[in-house]
Amino acid sequence: MIKTLARYIGEYRRESILTPFFTALEVLMEVLIPFVTASIIDKGIETGDMHKVLLYGGIMLALAFLSLFFGVQAGRYGAAASTGFAANLRDGMYENIQTFSFSNIDKFSTAGLVTRMTTDVTNLQNAYQMMLRIAVRAPLTLICSMVMCFLINMRLSLVFLAALVVLAGVLTVIVRKTMPIFKQVFHQYDALNASVQENVSAIRVVKAYVREDYENRKFGKAAEALYNLSVKAESIQALNNPVMMLVVYGCIITLSWLGAHFIVAGTLTTGNLTSLFSYVISMLMSLMMLSMIFVMLSMSMASAERIAEVLEERPDLTNQEQPLGEVADGSIDFNHVRFSYKKGSGEDALQDINLHIESGETIGIIGATGCGKSSLVSLISRLYDVTEGSVLVGGRDFQYRTCGPDSCSGGWPGKRL
Repeated sequence: MIKTLARYIGEYRRESILTPFFTALEVLMEVLIPFVTASIIDKGIETGDMHKVLLYGGIMLALAFLSLFFGVQAGRYGAAASTGFAANLRDGMYENIQTFSFSNIDKFSTAGLVTRMTTDVTNLQNAYQMMLRIAVRAPLTLICSMVMCFLINMRLSLVFLAALVVLAGVLTVIVRKTMPIFKQVFHQYDALNASVQENVSAIRVVKAYVREDYENRKFGKAAEALYNLSVKAESIQALNNPVMMLVVYGCIITLSWLGAHFIVAGTLTTGNLTSLFSYVISMLMSLMMLSMIFVMLSMSMASAERIAEVLEERPDLTNQEQPLGEVADGSIDFNHVRFSYKKGSGEDALQDINLHIESGETIGIIGATGCGKSSLVSLISRLYDVTEGSVLVGGRDFQYRTCGPDSCSGGWPGKRL
């Protein structure tokens, strides 16, 4: 699946590389700012040296402007890469759908294909942009902040490690619970779109037979099912923010309590404690962003699988290199034809059909709704391939099989019985 989707990054590989590069530079500038802040407090403000205050203040401004510049570049290239990736996916899906036979379209359904080209691609576009920026920014900020904390005071830094373990456990539970639900959500999107499409395309029939109430109930059931699944998934995700805030404020309180003792003991300066506060906020905000990434990925993985299915699908009907363009006459022969819309399902639309129509002959096919009239006609023009038997037009079997007196086997051309 990953290889299939990665091919559609295409001409946006450069933007996909530059985005994490500028993001890394942005993170580096931001991580250095609290370190300079400690120098302003310890070497400038506490000693009353205004020269050092101005010097380190100027360095902070320079770092802030560089961080802003790198952030703007990362955003620009990230937007170009993600939207380009989405455009290539839609184009690739659309081109592949043009080769589908009716049986391929039946497999996905028209509503399902529409959902995959719109909602699913949009989810994957957002996830790709987050992977290029936030998925790079958050781990780098977390690692760099942790390193700086250990350089300032190793004992206080152990508080963050305990917080990381708690948050990692919570995130793992949330992702494992929500991912199966999101897969069901996208199937419900298909059902919702199908209900709308059927109602709009057949609105005259609906009104003619006064079926508005039935269609309303049908749409209501699909919308309610989607609502219930979405609420279930969002309820589980809602646990993320309270747990995150609990850990953040717990770390701040613990850091303040222990840091005050270290300052009194003379093993920690006020500037270093200020820097630790900045780094702990950065670390925990990075964890919050990572939790957002995991949630988005749990949604986008379901979308990615659905998109890859369409891109990897191959048409059921294929032509030979030199297909036959003309037939001798308009005769039609059905020889022991069995047909099923879903291969291997055991549910046949047609069973053991034997029908011989001479060229120029006019016949009528009558029967109840759903008895297989349209299916029979679709086989003549080879909109579908038969499951067993053969259909000959002008004495030719267009499924490229040779038909003998008793059966049909592989080969081209076919002979009329």
